[in-house]
Amino acid sequence: MIEKLQVIEEKYLELEKKIADPEIISNNQEWQRLMKEHSSLQPIVEKFREYKRIIKTIEEAEELLDTNLDEDFEELVKEELNQAKEQKEIVERELKILLLPKDPNDEKNVIMEIRAGAGGEEAALFAAELFRMYSRYAERKNWKVEVMSTSESDLDGFKEVIFMISGKGAYSRLKYESGVHRVQRVPVTESGGRIHTSTATVAVLPEVEEVEVEIREEDLEIETFRASGAGGQHVNKTESAVRITHKPTGIVVSCQDERSQHANKDRAMKILRARLYDYYQSLQQKEIESQRRSQVGTGDRSERIRTYNFPQGRVTDHRIGLTLYKLEQILDGDLDEIIDALITHFQTEKLKEVS
Repeated sequence: MIEKLQVIEEKYLELEKKIADPEIISNNQEWQRLMKEHSSLQPIVEKFREYKRIIKTIEEAEELLDTNLDEDFEELVKEELNQAKEQKEIVERELKILLLPKDPNDEKNVIMEIRAGAGGEEAALFAAELFRMYSRYAERKNWKVEVMSTSESDLDGFKEVIFMISGKGAYSRLKYESGVHRVQRVPVTESGGRIHTSTATVAVLPEVEEVEVEIREEDLEIETFRASGAGGQHVNKTESAVRITHKPTGIVVSCQDERSQHANKDRAMKILRARLYDYYQSLQQKEIESQRRSQVGTGDRSERIRTYNFPQGRVTDHRIGLTLYKLEQILDGDLDEIIDALITHFQTEKLKEVS
C-alpha cells in the first residue's frame, strides 16, 4: 500500500507543476482536465501525509524511550506513543477506503423511480411520502428536484413517480435507496384501526449522457397520444404525450406531464437512457458475479431493505440491522444518519473483498 501511495504522491506533485505551467494554463480544456485529476488525488495525498507524520511521531517516541528518561517524562512519551499508534490504525483504514476503486457514477445526478407495490391505495400514499422524503433530503443538500413523470392515485398518492435529483454526489448518497420499502401503520382507508403492511419500490439510476449508451433510431418505436388525468384542459386537446418502446429490450417509457410533445419526448429519452444503462450494467454484473447477491452496485430492487413502523415511530434498515426511533424526522428528509451508516457498512464489505 505504501508504494502505491508514494506513486500517487509523485503523480500529485507532477500535476501541481503542470497546472502552474503557463503553456498548459493557456489550453483551458487541458488545464481543466489536469485540475480535475489533481483534485481527485488531493484527499489521498493529504491523508498519506498525515500518515507519514504519525509514523514519524511513533519513531521519535520509540527512540526517546530507548534513552534514560525521568519517570514523569517517560509516562508522557508512552502516552503519546499509544495515541499515535491508535491514530495510525484509524488513518490506515481511511487510506484503504480512499484507495478503493471509485464508482464512476458517484458524481452523477440521479433519476429516481418510486412505484406503489402491495397495498393498493395505501401503497400509493406511501409512495407519495417517500417522494416527499427524498425531495426534503434534496433540499437539505441544496440539490434540485425535477419531476419527470407521474401517475396519481384517487387519494393523491402516486402509483408511480419519476423524478431527477441534480447535485454534486447525488448518486453516491442515494444509490443505497434502491429496493423495496415497507410501511406498517393503520391506513386512512381502514376503518377498523388494524395495522396494515404496504410496500413501494424505489429505483435509483444514474443520469446517463448520450455518449454512454448507444440508442439507434431503428430500435425505437415512438407513439404519441392524448394525455389523460390532471393538468388542465390543454391536456386532451393535442397528442402531446409520448410513449417510447426500445424494441431490443422491451423497455417502455411514457411521459405526458409537459404541454409539448418535444418536452415529453426529451424527458422520456432521459429516462430510457438511464433504464438501458441500468439494464446493461445488471447484465454485465450477472455474468461477472453470478453467485454474488449484493444490493450495492447491482441495482437489485427485489429485496425488502427498510421498514417504516408508525405505531412504534421507528425505521429499520434490514441490510445493516440499524433501527432509529425518529420516524418523523426521517420522513422529513433527515436521512444522513442512515446513509452514512450504509456507506460505512458497504465500504467495510468492499475492504474485505480486496484484502
